[in-house]
Amino acid sequence: MIEGSLLSVLILTPLIGAVFIGMFLSGDERTTHHNARNAALWTTIVNFLISLLVAYEFDVTAQSMQFVEKHEWFEGLGIYYYLGIDGISLCLLLLTTFLMPLCILAGWNSIKTRSRDYMVSFLVLESLVIGTFCAVDALLFYVFFEAVLIPMYIIIGVWGGANRIYAAYKFFLYTLLGSILFLVALVYLYYQFGTTDMLVLAEKAPELSGTIQHYLWFAMFASFAVKMPMWPVHTWLPDAHVQAPTAGSVILAGVLLKIGGYGFLRFSLPMLPQASVDFAPMIYALSVIAVIYTSLVALVQKDMKKLIAYSSVAHMGLVTIGLFAFNSQGIEGAMVQMVSHGLISGALFLCVGVVYDRLHTREIARYGGLVTVMPRYAMFFLFFTMASIGLPGTSGFVGEFIVIMGIFKVNALVALLASTGMVLGAAYALWLYRRVVFGALTKGELKKMEDVNTHEQLMFVVLAACVLFIGVYPSFILDVISPPITALIEHMNASGALSTSLATNGGV
Repeated sequence: MIEGSLLSVLILTPLIGAVFIGMFLSGDERTTHHNARNAALWTTIVNFLISLLVAYEFDVTAQSMQFVEKHEWFEGLGIYYYLGIDGISLCLLLLTTFLMPLCILAGWNSIKTRSRDYMVSFLVLESLVIGTFCAVDALLFYVFFEAVLIPMYIIIGVWGGANRIYAAYKFFLYTLLGSILFLVALVYLYYQFGTTDMLVLAEKAPELSGTIQHYLWFAMFASFAVKMPMWPVHTWLPDAHVQAPTAGSVILAGVLLKIGGYGFLRFSLPMLPQASVDFAPMIYALSVIAVIYTSLVALVQKDMKKLIAYSSVAHMGLVTIGLFAFNSQGIEGAMVQMVSHGLISGALFLCVGVVYDRLHTREIARYGGLVTVMPRYAMFFLFFTMASIGLPGTSGFVGEFIVIMGIFKVNALVALLASTGMVLGAAYALWLYRRVVFGALTKGELKKMEDVNTHEQLMFVVLAACVLFIGVYPSFILDVISPPITALIEHMNASGALSTSLATNGGV
């Protein structure tokens, strides 16, 4: 019975923690702050342990959904509270529950006002993100998918920087407007097939005519492209990152950007395979532009957070290239890249947060020579910088390498252009590191900066261990995601869509 409701437990545990913090913690401000952050930390740790139990009970050889829960939601309408996970869902679920305790630790000392509301917002956000990755009913997915915007909007708008209101509105409007078209597509599919079951829609929707598939695909693309974010609808991301508190940037880059890629895997590719193949060249073009253009933009940034934000757009460009390679290597590489980017970008934003908490500026020119006074920080920052540019032995290398191998089978030119992102990534990442860490320590305010404390060091050690583990043993992820990805490719082959790709590209 417990095993049959584990996914609901995962969704409800953070909500229970949020209700407890919001309604039952009281006292003076200092006591409330102390109790709220402890309660939030333990709630996220417990949820991570529950997710590990799910992973332990998970059958990595199965292609079908596991831990299924299905209860009628709207009576007589064929709409259900329907949960389940496969290997793709499991990886992103674990990434979410793993990063959340680190996000609580990231705001441990830096959040001093309305800390109870801050912790509640993060716990609600965790619940909604988990629901997004577990939903098997399309309408339920959409509810979680859109509701994620609310706590993130609050986190940016209340605890962000000086221009937080502008960044919060921009984030909310961009993502909401794109999702309206997604809802229109879901309504059409419901009236066409009488169900919102994503598995049933994946079987029936490929029968739609090419023109209808194209319209539906663009409606979904409008939402998923913004969430990724893809060029040119990426402009909300740098503003959101710069203004968000450190933990907000960690969860935004680490998890929320992955929802767009997950949407492509759950909707666009299985339900609209012919349209996906038809518009693959457009995806390649936009993704290559993202990889090259945003890397060049990152080279001229003066703000550390904005530089890392633009690097995220470039890295997610590789993800979309891999997803639309329509072969196992491309899609598996895209999944590894999503998980890897979640860990590495989260760690880099934490690195920025550490020095920002001490000097209260992210301007690159204000730093220099930190290795003299913060040697442990310099070591961690270097490791995650090298992982970001794809150093062999780290997860960053594995994801990028497999994506390039996958897309090379389809289009060698796209593979070549996408590879330039690695070179440009090395340029802006090492430029940032040299300016911040190396050089003479001439600024008096930097001489008083303290090295990483215990809880900061704990965050970095845990993240570094995960990045190394995946880099050395990528089968840990590949074995889990391979069955559902194989099933997806077989499904697209059965629909006849990939025969077009074969004819056009000379083989997938």
